[in-house]
Amino acid sequence: MTDSSPKEPSAKTRQTRTGLTATGARKAAAKSNRSRSREFALQALYQHLVGRNDPTDIDHFTRDLAGFHKADAAHYDALLHGSIREEVELDAMIVPLLDRKLAEISPVEHAVMWIGVYEFKHCLDVPWRVVLNECIELAKEFGGTDGHKYVNAVLNGLAPQLRSLEVEADRASGKARA
Repeated sequence: MTDSSPKEPSAKTRQTRTGLTATGARKAAAKSNRSRSREFALQALYQHLVGRNDPTDIDHFTRDLAGFHKADAAHYDALLHGSIREEVELDAMIVPLLDRKLAEISPVEHAVMWIGVYEFKHCLDVPWRVVLNECIELAKEFGGTDGHKYVNAVLNGLAPQLRSLEVEADRASGKARA
């Protein structure tokens, strides 16, 4: 007696496609410890903006969250405490590029913009395009539907002011739009 039912392809003959899970969904790229530090800083800055909680309490709470051990703690510290310390200066740079009042901006997008401006100013080891891309990704993941577009516009407007030599070099080489 022969089996006439269709056979499943064997595991040996099945081709795997890189970057996809077994179900065909796209695999999430492994996040760097700096990317994770930005995520935790975003959550902490959100608490600061919305609840006006004490930065030390926010810091302790955030460090107890699952996965914090995978983050760059020093970068997280710089982003959280630096942004809070400089919030008036950061807002003064952001406000001229807004098309509405700062109070009308989502706290998520507001915090992402703080992270971006702070990194533009103080984290010169991080290329400006990396700062911009990381902030856009944060806004996509945690913000509103089109919040990333708003973050992109504001940070793209500030990059030439804060990283003029770097932006000009990228424009001259064709890596950035003029």
